[in-house]
Amino acid sequence: MSLYLSILLFAFASGITPGPNNMMILSSGLNYGIRRSIPHMAGIALGFTFMLLVIGLGMGTLFDRLPILHRIIQVAGVAYMLYLAWKIASAPVQDIQTGNAKPFSFWQAFLFQWVNPKAWVMGTGAFATYTNMDSNIYLQMLIITLIFAITTVPCLLVWVGLGASLQHLLQKPAYQQWFNRIMGVLLVLSIIPILMP
Repeated sequence: MSLYLSILLFAFASGITPGPNNMMILSSGLNYGIRRSIPHMAGIALGFTFMLLVIGLGMGTLFDRLPILHRIIQVAGVAYMLYLAWKIASAPVQDIQTGNAKPFSFWQAFLFQWVNPKAWVMGTGAFATYTNMDSNIYLQMLIITLIFAITTVPCLLVWVGLGASLQHLLQKPAYQQWFNRIMGVLLVLSIIPILMP
């Protein structure tokens, strides 16, 4: 039971701390509100859960055999996150105000998990730390995946709610523009700890 509590605490702590998903969902909450951000949140939650299942079923072994594949995904992820940071930082405020801009779709968020370095670190770190070869490894990985699935949604709700609560404070277009620029910079900064050896 204490092992499950440890996994739960790890999942919550790693899920609630700033990272690419949380920075983007915070920005989405501010710019589009909670309701329009639901597909984005659902894509993160289901995409991350699916990714954990795939890692648990053998992607980790593949990375052990072909470490270059992990590096390729990591480089692609960083490049894509830099692109997203630029898109967030340069988002035109008039589109946000008139409702023409669109938040991340379910599939964009779902597929983003595959190039999100923090998601990979969280998943592989949890599997490496909380599994052992003395028990059924697949059952252990399934339990870890379920625990992460349970904690992901509340963590996302905190960040999207925070973003939505800032809407009334950032009524002026210039304030929204600065907020988007700061979110873009924070997204870039969120990459740095993940890349540190």
